[in-house]
Amino acid sequence: MLSNNVTSKTFSLSDYGIKKADFHYQLSPEELHQITIDKDMGVEANSGALAVNTGEFTGRSPLDRFIVKDEITENEVWWGNINIPFDKDKFDALYKKVAQYLSDKELYVRDAYACADQDYRLNIRVINEYPWSNMFAYNMFLRPEEEELENFQEDWLIVNAPGFKADPETDGTRQHNFAILNFSEKIALIGGTGYTGEIKKGIFSALNFILPIYHNVLPMHCSANVGDDHDTALFFGLSGTGKTTLSADPERKLIGDDEHGWTPNNKVFNFEGGCYAKVINLSEEGEPDIYKAIKRGAILENVILDENGEVDFEDTTITQNTRVSYPIYHIDNIQQPSVGENTKNIFFLTADAFGVLPPISKLNPGQAAYHFISGYTAKVAGTEEGVTEPIPSFSACFGAPFMPLHPTRYAEMLSEKMKASGVNVWLINTGWTGGPYGTGSRMKLKYTRAMISAALEGKLDDVSFEQHPIFGLEMPTECPHVPVEVLNPRKTWKDKEAYDKKAGLLASYFKDNFEKFDDFANDEILKGGPIV
Repeated sequence: MLSNNVTSKTFSLSDYGIKKADFHYQLSPEELHQITIDKDMGVEANSGALAVNTGEFTGRSPLDRFIVKDEITENEVWWGNINIPFDKDKFDALYKKVAQYLSDKELYVRDAYACADQDYRLNIRVINEYPWSNMFAYNMFLRPEEEELENFQEDWLIVNAPGFKADPETDGTRQHNFAILNFSEKIALIGGTGYTGEIKKGIFSALNFILPIYHNVLPMHCSANVGDDHDTALFFGLSGTGKTTLSADPERKLIGDDEHGWTPNNKVFNFEGGCYAKVINLSEEGEPDIYKAIKRGAILENVILDENGEVDFEDTTITQNTRVSYPIYHIDNIQQPSVGENTKNIFFLTADAFGVLPPISKLNPGQAAYHFISGYTAKVAGTEEGVTEPIPSFSACFGAPFMPLHPTRYAEMLSEKMKASGVNVWLINTGWTGGPYGTGSRMKLKYTRAMISAALEGKLDDVSFEQHPIFGLEMPTECPHVPVEVLNPRKTWKDKEAYDKKAGLLASYFKDNFEKFDDFANDEILKGGPIV
């Protein structure tokens, strides 16, 4: 069945080994919303958004993410516990089993694309078992115009079968769920998990391989916005560091909130056509853009609703990783198309629970590469069972699970682009000041915003800087609308010796983490680490 007669039926799912399936093509989000409710697969929140439960998996499963090892990937991929090799013959056999499983079913097919810069556009065909998964693809990928669908040819295929469970003994998986990239066949195969993030992250992981190798484009797990002077700013940061919050600036237009490419001619483009935001403890006051985007057309995942359809954003009964996806046009202040030029500032965001790092510091190219490879933040007590003291958390390139190449490849590209464009790189600590977690206090958001605004407006260009004695970072001695005593973290601690000891401890964590990169990093990058 060909629903929503946008274009003539120019393909059959039998082309993909899926037999006698009754498929809907290019349904609107309104139709998919209603089908999901009619099939008792979701409910409508009082905001009009669709609310679904993703089932057993409420987040990514990193140990079940694989890349087929073949002539394309064998000597390029950084193999290990992040990029886990998968046998080509095992993939072929597993694909056939998934295709057989999907045969005779009612399926949902969507054509979309990634990369807002037309020079790097990647056409995608998505085959989904569930209607709300297909609605997620509508939200998160870029949406072709009607005339573009007439002769659409996919570059990559996503086959998404949440209800299929693999047999690890015969299929070569670790357990019954899997997300596998095959670069030779250009297929992302996902099964056994309903978590929608696997759909977008599969394609973006593929782009993180394709763009640097074939196009000399730096792929980045970051958000981006642009000012009235057409200056672009990039925000890197792991979960909980404020990446989405700080890039949503009413004075600047949002390019995107998660995945971008930086081209050789200094353009920055969004990979995707939507946003996939955490909603734990969401409030209209704290994050108004996200809050207002939760309306009809948005998909809430794993939230708790009361009998009136009201969402309790503080309820973690199902998971801490409650989410919402929505098309980027749910945000008012956006850049169209999602492309920026003239990158002037990069912000590395970290929530340092040790209370050691400065709230803002300026990095030279070597330091920028070092901190980019490190991708540091800290987990605080209570976030995970057994965590009673701050624990450092490092994720290379601020997105290790999605980076198929060695982190130093991306870092060296970043350094080259920094030097070519004269961009400023800033390390921003949105974490603790005046002591570690439990003693100090979280950095005030108004101070962080003031520091970022000062950097963006060039108000730190002419101030003096002092060097952090352990990390070697350049700290401004003044900043508009920020108390002077806040800028040097040591001065915020009552016990200076305790600060020095804690700073030395964090420096040792950085050095221990970086040991696995030492043999791959050049001298400039190695000199960018702690100096004690």
